[in-house]
Amino acid sequence: MTSKTQTFRKVLLVLAAGSIAMAATACNTVKGAGKDIQSVGQAGSDVIN
Repeated sequence: MTSKTQTFRKVLLVLAAGSIAMAATACNTVKGAGKDIQSVGQAGSDVIN
């Protein structure tokens, strides 16, 4: 393999790993936001009843 090919593969691997990490973080953030919205809705329902 040439040096350029090895460098390209390393960069591609780093970008893929970064994308996976960001996607996993986004999923956790959305899940947390959903729980927050659910708890606010439950609190509002408790106040009304």
